[in-house]
Order: sequence, then C-alpha cells, then structure tokens
Amino acid sequence: MRGFTSNTEGFSINRVKWHVLFWFAYIFFNAIIPSVLGVDNYIIKDLSFVLIQLPIKILATYTLVYFFIPKYLLKRKYYVFLSILVPLAFILGTLQRYILGVTLYPVYYPEHLAEYGVIYWPKVFYAAVDIYSIAAVAAVIKLLKQWFNTQQINSLLKQEKLAAELKFLKAQIHPHFLFNTLNNLYALTLKSSPKAPEIVLKLSELLDYMLYECNVPKVTLEKEIAMLENYIALEKIRYGDDLKIDFKIDNEVKGLLISPMLLLPLVENAFKHGVSGEIHEKWIEINLNINKRLLEFSIENSKDSKSINSKNSYTEGIGLRNVIRRLELVYKDKHQLKIDDKGGSFKVLLSVDTQD
Repeated sequence: MRGFTSNTEGFSINRVKWHVLFWFAYIFFNAIIPSVLGVDNYIIKDLSFVLIQLPIKILATYTLVYFFIPKYLLKRKYYVFLSILVPLAFILGTLQRYILGVTLYPVYYPEHLAEYGVIYWPKVFYAAVDIYSIAAVAAVIKLLKQWFNTQQINSLLKQEKLAAELKFLKAQIHPHFLFNTLNNLYALTLKSSPKAPEIVLKLSELLDYMLYECNVPKVTLEKEIAMLENYIALEKIRYGDDLKIDFKIDNEVKGLLISPMLLLPLVENAFKHGVSGEIHEKWIEINLNINKRLLEFSIENSKDSKSINSKNSYTEGIGLRNVIRRLELVYKDKHQLKIDDKGGSFKVLLSVDTQD
C-alpha cells in the first residue's frame, strides 16, 4: 500500500502477506472468536456465513481503497463519490442478502425466511453497512500508512534541505576566511616581511583543518579551539604589539562536540570590523567557559571611532549572518546569542547547549 496513486500497482510478496493476514484476522474475529468465547457454539454456521459474504466484502474493500478514494475522494469530488458509493452499497447489500437468502437462510433460519422472504429491506440496509464497515477499516489503515509514509518523506526532504543549506553555509566561511587571510599575507609580502613564511605555515594548518576535518556535523571542541588559536596567531603576526589580545579558557573542554567553524566568524568580525580601524588602543578579550554541557563564549573588541554610532558593519557582515543561521539549523532552541554595543566596544555573548 504505497499511496493512492494507482489501482493497478503491483503487489510484492510482503504486501500480499499483509493483505492475507488482514482477511484472516477478519475471519478469525467474526467466526472463530464468538465460538471460543461461548457467544455462539456453532462454529460451522458462523464460518459459513463469514466465508460466503467474503467475496463481496473483498470486492467492496478494494474498489473503495484503490479506485473510489483515489479517483474521487482525494480529489475532493465528494458529490460524485457519494453518488456512486451509495447506490453501489445498496446493490452489494441486496446481492449479499440474496445469496444468504438462497443458500444459508433455508438451512439455519427457515422461519425467518418464511416470514420476511429473501429480500428484506432492513436486512439489505444492514448488509450494506456491514459490507462497508470492513471496507472503511481497510481504508483507514491505508490512509494512515500513506500519511505516515508522506511524513517520513517530508521529514527526509526537510533534513536533506537543511543539510544542503548547512553545507552551503560552511562553504561560505572558507572563501570569506581565506580572502581575509590572503589579504594579510599579500600586505606582508609587499613589505618583504620575515613574518610571511610563518603566516603560510599557519594558513596551511588551517586549510588542513577546513578541508579534511570540517566535513562532519560535529568536531571536538579541542580541535575548534586549536583552529581559533591558529587564526589569532596569524592576526597577531599582522598587528604585532599594536594589538592586545586575551584568550581565556575556563574548565575542561575534553569530550565536548561542536559544529565546526561556528566560533571563527565571531573572532573574524572582531578583527575585521573592530581593531582593523583607526583605534588608539586595539584590544580583544575572548572568554570560553564550560559549565557541564553548556558552552559560553564571549568576545569583546575595541571599536573604530567611525563606527561608534553604528553597529551595522558588525551585525550585517557575512560572518555573523552565517553564524545566526547555522545556530538556527544546528542548535534550534538550544542557544542564545546577544550583541551588546557599549559605545566604545562590541561584545558578543553566545551560549550553546552541546548536549545532543
């Protein structure tokens, strides 16, 4: 039962087994159980009545499930659906009553047959309801299975979409980061600075991390910290003594996992939109604290005097937008991000529940 798409869809062996089991259960509960429970000790009679009505009920069930529901009901052709189903139910009820009247009623209920005849309209109505009650059960099972399969498909598509978006966001980080770092390297090579080889070495380590270790949903926090330290070391080479930077880590970080390169854009922004401007005292303070499974990361930087009255350059950068979106995808309802503009500095506070 793969959905109401075709009334000619093939049956696999497994599906045939489930259909056989369904009808066996129907026979069991309507013919065998009443005798076992003592409701009716005449099992042959009960079994005869159930089996002689079975072909009509099978016909009604499969025409309903594989034809009328997909062709009319699911297409919202309600009036057509009812205008066909109601007369059909009446016809099948009459047919079932006639078959019983000429086969089993003369054997088991001759007095009833003598009094009411073969076609007794209240019994015809009851037969129609009885036929489509089992058909309705089968239809509900079919609909529930289709709904469940649809939910699974939608969930899978949603996961694939989120995974693709997350992959795209990660890919955005790499060129953005490389562009900034290569600019720094270019400036130093123009000056024939002896620091250029060290930048190349640090950059190669960062590239190794990004290309070979970031292609997983989570990395250890230790690796992420090592990557941040490499990046900060690169920036220290560029700024020298003009920049005061303090990176503190509190408590043990072993065993914690985090989405790769989640913290780097925040550090990048501190350099790009903060200390890279014309500031007399350039400083950055970074604190990373672990409280059980809660990661608390804060970074504060001095701010260019030209940006004192505007934090748009900081909050609207690619890096921070990227972080915000990745947090929504990976840590939905499990994070807090706050940007505090103090006038002379920017401070970003991020807390993430790393518990999966």
